[in-house]
Amino acid sequence: MPPKILGEWRFLLTFERMKNKVKLLFICLGNICRSPAANAVMQQKVDAAGLTDRFLIDSAGIGGWHVGSLPDIRMRDHGARRGYRVDHIARQFDPAKDFDRFDYIIVMDDDNYHDVCRMAHNEAQRRKVIKMCDWLDEHRGATSVPDPYYGQGKDFDYALDLIEDGCTALLRHFAGE
Repeated sequence: MPPKILGEWRFLLTFERMKNKVKLLFICLGNICRSPAANAVMQQKVDAAGLTDRFLIDSAGIGGWHVGSLPDIRMRDHGARRGYRVDHIARQFDPAKDFDRFDYIIVMDDDNYHDVCRMAHNEAQRRKVIKMCDWLDEHRGATSVPDPYYGQGKDFDYALDLIEDGCTALLRHFAGE
């Protein structure tokens, strides 16, 4: 096959595989604490359930301050203690691509929610934006996943508690349980 046709064929195969996946994008302010942790937690839960081929999981930050950086060392350490590899390289949310690429954009707090919704071009894009706290079972009183960046170890643990809770419910929902 000529290279151009081979490239188009590969694109079509990738497109076919991707269109049947549940595509989730986790968002926080800088993509170095909460959203990469959610990315790692959800990926591990999906993998453990044997559903890796049914999901595409990513994370991004609203701001671009940390683009290209590893997550905060404290989140990596606290995640590792729970068996997670929190090693997603930070990137900035790209409304021109991400609204089309992902089925759901899961934000960590009200500020993230309002910021991402303001970037939406229409109601269909706004409906893709959901709050992690709306999926909490064990922590139903929580109204957000607080940013642990300026906090201490207990703040990172609490963020992970909420993220694990929300990811468990998300997986149960999207896996059809």
